[in-house]
Amino acid sequence: MDINFETMSDEDILSIVVMQMSEAQQQELSDLLSAQREEKITSVGSARLDELMQSYRLGLVRKAQATKFAAERGLIPRLG
Repeated sequence: MDINFETMSDEDILSIVVMQMSEAQQQELSDLLSAQREEKITSVGSARLDELMQSYRLGLVRKAQATKFAAERGLIPRLG
């Protein structure tokens, strides 16, 4: 799903800039990555790890896009 940042409010953009996975999701991701490293991950765990990694990557992309728009609007300092 694409987000139209141009029509979003400043508040909504900033909320995406600071967005993070929940602590429970972060812990689950960490546990599954450990199981994978130790070669003790099940097929169900592997599928869940794929889901969490996809969600994590999408979140990073959205945060980067929101950060760009926030900087363009002068809501946060521009980087570099």
